[in-house]
Formats: sequence, structure tokens, C-alpha cells
Amino acid sequence: MKVLDDVGRGTVSVFAYAGGAAELLGDALRFIAQLRIRVRETLDQAYLLGVQSWTIVLLTSLFTGMVFSLESAVQAVQYGVGNLVGGAVAFSSARELGPMLSAVVVAGRTGAAIAAELGSMVVTEQIEALQSLGLSPTRMLVVPRLLALVAMLPLLCILADIVSIVGGMWVANIYAHISTESFITSARSVLPFNDVLKGLIKSAVFGVIIAIIGAYQGLSTRGGAAGVGKATTGAVVTSIILIFIFNFLLSYILYGNS
Repeated sequence: MKVLDDVGRGTVSVFAYAGGAAELLGDALRFIAQLRIRVRETLDQAYLLGVQSWTIVLLTSLFTGMVFSLESAVQAVQYGVGNLVGGAVAFSSARELGPMLSAVVVAGRTGAAIAAELGSMVVTEQIEALQSLGLSPTRMLVVPRLLALVAMLPLLCILADIVSIVGGMWVANIYAHISTESFITSARSVLPFNDVLKGLIKSAVFGVIIAIIGAYQGLSTRGGAAGVGKATTGAVVTSIILIFIFNFLLSYILYGNS
């Protein structure tokens, strides 16, 4: 009976969490639809959450593209299909590596930052102070972060796509002697622009997930400094799990018939 009781409590907690996050997202979308947007704060958050993440996105994407090329280039040349390496690297980068890598990296960095910042405001009663002044924490704090990440994740995805393809091209040339012209021709022939666009759509959805989960965890913080730590960890773990789940669902929807 205890097992059933634990399963029941866990199920209720999951649905309560999902309902709370969905309610926060709906509240934020309502403010956006009403154009009640703090433009200056949104731009500041775009710089803090997006622009300052470019270095880590660049490094992770570069080395992932290089490793992918390293693992595949020599074998491809041995089997006489070296002219397909460029297409394989570009195809995987635009569809999966770029959107996923940039989202996971940003979730680890900015999702934690959002949860920690809002959690600290909760425990120091700054959120209550905003509410006592008649100001909505969702409009003041959540909407700018949501818009910033939705705008910046696709840009970081483009950076990740380019860097991983260039890194893969360099390794294919150095390690397997695949010419740059052959690599680029293969990439162009395999990767349609439509696939790049679908990868950017996935990135925008991942931006929504990171912003809402980070904000919800932060605004739900209880228990002082220890609670802030739990909220930060919870934001990162939950965001990454949801990114993987939604990546599968979006890949099935966007690429299912291709």
C-alpha cells in the first residue's frame, strides 16, 4: 500500500508542477498579447542570458562537430563514401546537434541563474514587495526572460550549426584528407534550408521551456538559502529532461515524413 501511496503522491506532484508551469506560461503570454512588455529589461536579459552564453555554445559545438567528423570521416573514406561526410555533419548539426547542444548549455547556465535570482527574491520578500505595490512578478520578471530566451536561442543555434560544421570540415580535411570543396558540396546537396528553419523552431520552443521552468522553480522557492539551492538544481534537471522529451516530439512532428 505504501508503494501505491507513493506513486499516487508522485503523480499528483507531477500534475501540480505541470499545471503551475502552464499557468505561469499562460499568464506571461497574456501580458505579451497585451503588449505589456518592458523593452529595456528584455534587452538587458537578452544580453545576460543569450549574448553572454555564446562562448560556451561555441566551444561545445566546435568540439562536438570535430568529434563527429573524426569518428566518421576515416571510415567513410575507407568505404569510398568520403564525399558524404559533409552532408552527414551538416545534416546532424542543423537537425539535432545545434538545437540540442545550445539548449542544454543555456539550460545549465541561464536556467540556473533565473531560478537562483528569482528564488533569492522570494526568500528576501522582494516578490511580496512587488505584489504589495500592485506589480505583477510575471510581467516584471518572467516576461522579459521569456522573450529574451525565445529570441536568443535560435541565434545561438545558428552559431552552433556554423561552428560545428566548420569544425567538422577542418577535421575531415586534416584527418581524412577530404577537400573543403567536396565537404561543402556534400553539405549543400543534403541540407535543405527547410531543415535549418525547423531546427530554429525547436530552439525557440526550448527557450520557452528554459525560461518558464527556471522562473517557476524560482518563484516556488521555499526554505531560505537551502531552498534556493534546490530550486536551482531542480530548474536545470527539469529543463534538460523536458528538452530531451520535446526534442523527440518536435523531431517526430517536424521531420516525421521526411
